Amino acid sequence: MKKELIYALIVLIVIGSTILLGIYLKSQVEFGMNTKTTPPTKTSTTPATTTSLTETTTSPTWTTKKTQTQQIHEKHPFYPDKYSRYGGWLKLRLKPTGFFHIEKVNNTYWFVDPEGYVFISKGVNHVNYMGDHSPALGYSPYYANILRKYGSINKWINITVNRLLKWGFNTIGAWSSRELYKYMPYTVNLNILGNYGFEWTTGKMPDIFGEEFVEYVEKKVYFNCRPLANDSLLLGYFLDNELRWGPDWRSSTHLLDDFFKLPPSSPGKKVAVDIVKEAYNNDITRLNKDLGTKFKSFDELLSYYGPLPDTEAIGKARTEFVRRYAERYFNVTVSIIKKYDPNHLILGIRFSGLPTRTHELELFKVMAKYVDVISINLYNTVVPPKDKLMELYKIIKKPIMITEFSYRARDSGLPNTKGAGLTFNTQTERADATYRFVSELMSLRFVVGYHWFQYYDQPKEGRFDGEDSNYGIVNINDEPYLEMVNMFIKLNTMVEEIHLSLKIGN
Repeated sequence: MKKELIYALIVLIVIGSTILLGIYLKSQVEFGMNTKTTPPTKTSTTPATTTSLTETTTSPTWTTKKTQTQQIHEKHPFYPDKYSRYGGWLKLRLKPTGFFHIEKVNNTYWFVDPEGYVFISKGVNHVNYMGDHSPALGYSPYYANILRKYGSINKWINITVNRLLKWGFNTIGAWSSRELYKYMPYTVNLNILGNYGFEWTTGKMPDIFGEEFVEYVEKKVYFNCRPLANDSLLLGYFLDNELRWGPDWRSSTHLLDDFFKLPPSSPGKKVAVDIVKEAYNNDITRLNKDLGTKFKSFDELLSYYGPLPDTEAIGKARTEFVRRYAERYFNVTVSIIKKYDPNHLILGIRFSGLPTRTHELELFKVMAKYVDVISINLYNTVVPPKDKLMELYKIIKKPIMITEFSYRARDSGLPNTKGAGLTFNTQTERADATYRFVSELMSLRFVVGYHWFQYYDQPKEGRFDGEDSNYGIVNINDEPYLEMVNMFIKLNTMVEEIHLSLKIGN
C-alpha cells in the first residue's frame, strides 16, 4: 500500500509540474502548420508496430575544437560511416569556410558543411521533450510519459540524439529543445513577426512600417543571433513560420483591405492610402465612383474603414501592398541579422504551400533578393509537384527546402481528424508514401533538404489548435514506429546519390 501511495504521488507531481509549466509550453509549442479540418475516419483495429528498442543512453560526444582540419573520426559514433562529423557526404568535398553555406556544383545546389562536404539537410521538427500541450488534459502527455520512462531529461536527450543519427537525420528542425543544439546541426526559427503581433490562428499581420519595428528587430536579433554568430553547428535562421500574405484558410481578406481598418495615424494605413492613390493615378473622381464615396482628396481615405471593391486598380494596389510589405520586412530583418551574424544562412519564412496567386509570386520575387534558401511547408500530395516547383525555381533562382511535410496512418489509433496531410491505413503505407515523396523530391537540382513534421505524435485529445494526428516517428510513449524508422534509415543514406545522379530542373 505504501508503494502504491508513493507511485501515485510521483504521478501527481509529474502531471502537476506540466500544468505549472503551461506558459512555457505555449512558448515552446509555436504555431507549426495550417489546420485544415478533415472528416473523421474510422480507426483501424490493428495497432501500429512500435518498439521499446534496447537503446544506448551513453552521453553523445562532440569535440569543441574550432578548426577546419578536424579529423573525421572525431564525429559522433552514431553517424553513418560515409558522413562527416557535421553530417556532410564524404564523397564530394568543396572549399571549407567554417560555416554552412550554399554552393552550386555542375548546376546542382547543395548545402556545404563547415568542413567543405556537401550536405543535404535531413531534419525533424518538434524534437522537443516538452511535447504538445493538450488543453483538454491540462498538460503534455508526451512530457509526462518520458519523465516516467527515463527519469530525467538528460537520458531522453542521449537516446534521442543517438536515434536521429542512427536513423540518418542530420538536422534539428524548428521548435526543438535547445539542449540538442550542441550535438548536431540545427536551425533556429526567430519568429520575428510571431513575437510582434502576428497571430497564426487568425492570420492577423502587424503594422511594420513604423520605427518601432526596426527597434524591435534590432533588440531581438542582438539577443538571439549575436550569441550564435560563431557556432559552426547552426545551419541558419528561419525568419518566421506561415505568415499570411493574403487570402488563405485563416481569412479571406487581402492585406491591403486589412490595413484599411487601421486608425488614420497608423504608419501602415498611410502606406495603404498612398498605394491606392498611385493605383488610381491621383484620380479622386474615379476612386469615388468605385467606392461610392464623395471624397475631395485622397487624404480623406485615411478615415475610411469600409470595403474595397474588386476593381482592376484595387487589384494592382493589393499586389503592390504585399510587395511593399515584403520589401520592408525582408530589408529590415535580413540587414540587421547580417549586422550581428554575417556567418549564417537565411532560410526563408516557411511559406505554407506553393505560391499560385499574383501577390504570392510578387512576395517570392522580393524574398529571393534577400534569403539564401526558400523554405516551403508542403502537405496533401503523394508525390512532389515537380512541374510547379520547377516553375517557381525559374522565377526565384534560389535553392528550395521543404521544411514541413508529413503523412498519417489510421493504425496508430489516433483520431487524425484535424491537421494537414494525407492519411493512410497502415504505417507501411505511410512509410512507402514518405519514401516516394522524398526520393522524387531530391531528384530536383535545386532542392537542398527536407524536414519531417514531427518527431512525436500529437495527443489524441488534441493540442492547442485541436490537431490530434499521427505525425510522429515515435508515438506518445516515445516508442518508434518500426516501419518509419527502417524506411528513414534506408532513405536518408541514399538521397545524396539521388541528388547527384538524377538531376531534374535547370
